[in-house]
Amino acid sequence: MTKFEDVQQALHTHQATWLITGVAGFIGSNLLETLLKLNQKVRGLDNFSTGYQHNLDQVQALVGPDLFKNFQMIVGDITNFKDCQLACQGVDYVLHHAALGSVPRSLEDPILTNANNVTGYLNIITAARDAKVKRFVYAASSSTYGDHPGLPKVEAVIGKPLSPYAVTKYVNELYADVFARCYGLDTIGLRYFNVFGPRQDPNGAYAAVIPQWVAALIKNQTLRVNGDGETTRDFCFIANVVQANLLAALSDNPEAGNQVYNVALNDSTSLNQLYQMMKALLIADFPHLAQHHATYAQFRNGDIRHSQADISKARKLLGYQPTHRVDQGLHEAMQWYKQNLLNQTE
Repeated sequence: MTKFEDVQQALHTHQATWLITGVAGFIGSNLLETLLKLNQKVRGLDNFSTGYQHNLDQVQALVGPDLFKNFQMIVGDITNFKDCQLACQGVDYVLHHAALGSVPRSLEDPILTNANNVTGYLNIITAARDAKVKRFVYAASSSTYGDHPGLPKVEAVIGKPLSPYAVTKYVNELYADVFARCYGLDTIGLRYFNVFGPRQDPNGAYAAVIPQWVAALIKNQTLRVNGDGETTRDFCFIANVVQANLLAALSDNPEAGNQVYNVALNDSTSLNQLYQMMKALLIADFPHLAQHHATYAQFRNGDIRHSQADISKARKLLGYQPTHRVDQGLHEAMQWYKQNLLNQTE
């Protein structure tokens, strides 16, 4: 039995109270779905700036009314300390995912990014400290590696940040370390590498590459690749991220706490490879893709050329074992995108 299977079995027999910030977003709603299916009590905090009610509606449909009764929604903002205090009351574990993502957005509006990702983060971690939560797990980012050229990325070695977003996510790690040292708050940061999966938003200027490309392919629209397509990423399916969050929150390994972990596959996929994989999964349902070709644009400011994670630390200390490779994750995600994007275009 894997460590994650042990954790799921334990949760089935012991009901705890969890706070998910950013619960109406992509990662937050997937965490909510899993925890409710494990009969946990969940409180959510979201201001719906980047999250959606339809994500919560989908979770409700998937888990059923009996389990959904264990969910309490607070419409609020992490930049408001009182909202954070209310959300943290009586909570055992915090999974903090409310943030303004996107390197381009941070370049356009660094002040708004800082307000959410630094001030908002400080509010929620302070409220968690005051509420004496058992563990504070937060979304860190692979952007923290900055301009360091080494591959695969190892947690202890980082470079200089390449965007305001990267600065804010590094500040999160610094605050977590200080709160552990000064206040005894147990924290774990998870450096995500290009997460994808169901309920990831394909719309808007800052949409992640996979849902954006799926939408373009299905609708036979222009698909823009930044650069020459040989940029590589360590794409990580959402099920692996959910696993990492639960393992981080519930680890009983005395060496596991107050650490930062890579959450990825230790894999490398180029944008050109990704494009071909996605076309292959869709072409049977959308024959027009036989004539579809990518359009290449300039490299994007703030982007790193290659990214790949060493996940040995998470394997060793948390028992993290990814269940989905890129092709498996794409196959599962594609089923969701075909259904939901077709509904949007009909």
